Amino acid sequence: MTNLRIGVMYDRDWVPEELPAFARRAEALGADDLWVVEDLRWNGGVSAAAVALGATERLRVGIGITPAPLRSPALLAMELATLARVFPGRLVAGIGHGVREWMEQVGVAPRSPLALLEETITAVRALLHGERVTVDGREVRIDGIELVHPPAEPPPLVAGVVRPRSLELSGRVADGTLIAEGHGPRDLEHIRALLAKGGAGDDHTLNVFAFACVGGDPEEVARTLHPHTEGHGAWLGRPQEEVFTVSGDAAGAAARIDALRESGADTVVLRFVGAEPLRQLEAVLEAARR
Repeated sequence: MTNLRIGVMYDRDWVPEELPAFARRAEALGADDLWVVEDLRWNGGVSAAAVALGATERLRVGIGITPAPLRSPALLAMELATLARVFPGRLVAGIGHGVREWMEQVGVAPRSPLALLEETITAVRALLHGERVTVDGREVRIDGIELVHPPAEPPPLVAGVVRPRSLELSGRVADGTLIAEGHGPRDLEHIRALLAKGGAGDDHTLNVFAFACVGGDPEEVARTLHPHTEGHGAWLGRPQEEVFTVSGDAAGAAARIDALRESGADTVVLRFVGAEPLRQLEAVLEAARR
């Protein structure tokens, strides 16, 4: 599986104090990435990324994702710049719309989610590249802000989006796209087309989250995955059996990762369910190397 990064998600339901040890073990096993989650009421994505980066030496850490409405672009750029300067080349910053209902709960739901996301990514990128930024947009207002300590190596900004117009937006303004769990090889071909329609070039990365469960008993694997694929299928608006997973025995799971690679994925991030996620990760990585 050359040219493919295989990562692991630190699930939002896992307690934050166990993140450092998990990150160190994932790095020792040879994972390329570790991705942390920022969902309202769970953990802070930027702080979790800092914890994971500080606990490791090589591992690339992704934030999946910071909801654009929760932070001003200036503050987000400041936080990302700090991490990128201390840990150069090891950060990927995901930015998305956020769940509408959650944004309404805290009083930050935008009038135009598309405008907010585009203006946020554009402003954050410019700030990270050391530019003096003024924006008078539909959602974002910035008047002559410039970072004092911009990073020498700005982190890539990836848009965590699902719908067609948002995918086109990502192709237009982001360095890459982060795809939610449940999307399989056929989905990626359609997604690539939408990104290209928005203007994405060959260097635009496709980062894919995938539910994962690895074991020798197919029935047990199916039972373990069932509540996750059922709920996610409802969110995606597709039958449960069409929710793509990386599952089965280790060789079968590795083959499903390879199918994503062949369909255009640059990074596959495994969201393990079931017992002993690090043991499952070790099995998949060994099979992938073979």
